[in-house]
Amino acid sequence: MSEKEIRSVMVPVTGTQLLIPNASVAEVISYSEPDPVTDAPDWLLGTFVWRGWQVPAISFTTLSGDSPNENTSGARLCILKALSDHGKMPYLAILAQGFPRLTTVTETNLVEEETEAGTIAVVGRVIIGDRQALVPDLERLGHLVAHATFGALPLTGSKG
Repeated sequence: MSEKEIRSVMVPVTGTQLLIPNASVAEVISYSEPDPVTDAPDWLLGTFVWRGWQVPAISFTTLSGDSPNENTSGARLCILKALSDHGKMPYLAILAQGFPRLTTVTETNLVEEETEAGTIAVVGRVIIGDRQALVPDLERLGHLVAHATFGALPLTGSKG
């Protein structure tokens, strides 16, 4: 029986990398200054228009409390498909410090590390080969970004 593989990308952010399923990545573009959002938290860099959609851009490391200062010179925006069911926000973008790299995750090359409690929007820490990475909680991240960008939206798409 062959080992299961998950195609993923390692997204370089300040101080670490994020491990994200390749299927969640829509596109990687050059950074340009987004339009500010009034009364936004410091991790919400603003919004920009991409393919007709208003896309919020965030600093994941500022959100997680790891780095309050982000370098945007030569940075990229990694546009992700939002997992949360918000009609206003099908995409969000994470500030990347370089180009994401494709990687294949298997049971034999993935080692889970202990994660400190309370790290917002992080499911866990892993080592793939010799590289450490954070695994973001993409659904929770979508809810946080939608709330910060557009105000209180329902947490699910269900009607009740």
